[in-house]
Amino acid sequence: MTLKTVHSVAEMRAIIAGWRAEGLRVALVPTMGALHQGHISLTDLARRHADRVVVSIFVNPAQFGPNEDFAAYPRTLPDDQARLDAAGVEMCFAPNVSEMYPDHFATSIHVEGLTNVLCGATRPGHFDGMALIVTKLLLQALPDCALFGEKDYQQLMVIRRFVADLNIPVDIIGAPIHREADGLAMSSRNRYLTAQERAIAPTLHHVLQDIATAANRGNLIDPLITQGKADIKAAGFGEIDYLEIRDAENLQPVTGTLARPARIFVAARLGKARLIDNLAITPPQSVG
Repeated sequence: MTLKTVHSVAEMRAIIAGWRAEGLRVALVPTMGALHQGHISLTDLARRHADRVVVSIFVNPAQFGPNEDFAAYPRTLPDDQARLDAAGVEMCFAPNVSEMYPDHFATSIHVEGLTNVLCGATRPGHFDGMALIVTKLLLQALPDCALFGEKDYQQLMVIRRFVADLNIPVDIIGAPIHREADGLAMSSRNRYLTAQERAIAPTLHHVLQDIATAANRGNLIDPLITQGKADIKAAGFGEIDYLEIRDAENLQPVTGTLARPARIFVAARLGKARLIDNLAITPPQSVG
């Protein structure tokens, strides 16, 4: 089946209604475009859960702050369409801003607790904008499932929270981080990196691995974080927004030594790019 691109909610719903009439399951993969193999891995996983796959491409102004890269964010729809077609995706939903936010739009969504730490602390309003657009996409398509990568682990947790709170009948599926061969988490913003910065960028993943290994052995967390920040700076990164270990279920900070499953999170600036990554950490196994 050849990829079909639609630009209106009505067109998308009409096609999905036809699939539903045939008894087919539908998966949605929301994206902001500038697709890479990490996105395609989501569509491959979606295929395992559904008969038809819809990928949305929309650079959402509501989740960008006033000094962030909304205008510069890469927009590569023809290339994205070719990638999706080659991957066997059935539909690309590529609305414009007026389709998603018509005149007099006045609604917002806020999730308490999970959104005021990590990226929420350094990007105020980001998760409100993300929650709004994902809610709209889920209600517009009403898929059986929707897929999101764990690179944005905090985002995934926020989405699961409001989907449960609002009784949206969609199964939210998280997918493992897709990485380059040297460990760098795939991201559309990696396009901002110069060749020299690209060589430095995998340091983030390596530092997370070192901290995770040491924490898993029972080492104290605070010294590990201090050393990790020094290693990131020494590699050539600029500002570090955060490097923290938090509980994997509620994002509460973890101090002392590890006792429950956790994740280590990092966001740091490298040239024009703000890179994020995270890694799961399991607590040390008791002996005897």
